[in-house]
Amino acid sequence: MSEKTIPILPCRTIQPVLDFYTALGFEVTFQQRSPNPYAVVQRGGIQLHFFGMKHYEPAESFSTCIVQTDDIDGLYETFRGGLKAAYGRVANRGLPRIGPLKNTSHGVRQFLMTDPGGNCVRIGQQMNYDQHHRPAPKETFARAVHHASLLADSKEDLTGAAKVIDRVLRLQGERPTPVQLLRLLVLRADVATRLGDKEAATSALAAATVVHLTADERESVQDDINRLTQLLD
Repeated sequence: MSEKTIPILPCRTIQPVLDFYTALGFEVTFQQRSPNPYAVVQRGGIQLHFFGMKHYEPAESFSTCIVQTDDIDGLYETFRGGLKAAYGRVANRGLPRIGPLKNTSHGVRQFLMTDPGGNCVRIGQQMNYDQHHRPAPKETFARAVHHASLLADSKEDLTGAAKVIDRVLRLQGERPTPVQLLRLLVLRADVATRLGDKEAATSALAAATVVHLTADERESVQDDINRLTQLLD
């Protein structure tokens, strides 16, 4: 037996969604306008179906699906390149948008992408088959990074993530390591950008760019450095 699951996702109008996925390298393999708007896109083993709903509100969507890949880094760069070519930039907020690529606490390397229909496509590569979230670290700043990342990327509680980071950076008598400081500042800038808080984003980015790291330390936080570069672009 060989089963296959295909998500059917809503959108207000079909064409902007098709334009978005075409920019990512998908092919429109089917489209109809009546008796109801419906379309199919496919790229390799990824197939997504969409249906139109006249009074649907994309900004309030909870629709999501998971795409599993064995080349998460390659797909991320391809998608970012396609979006930049099509839209002139890669949006971090609003619709459509694409989030950072990072390792999660449940053994998946992933990024989240939200299309013009408000559908969140979670694209990931399983790095560890224990799917339970790892326990939070006990050390103060590592714990803050852990919780702020979960709030920002798993729960999409951006305000909560900002509060965790701001609180820990105001602590007296304790200071993060350079690696911890960079991770906190980049995540704070990312969260502020997604919230539309330009002042907080600019401040965090400025502080992150002057954090001194050794070559080994830079290698250990390459994802964060990549995100810093994207946010500065």
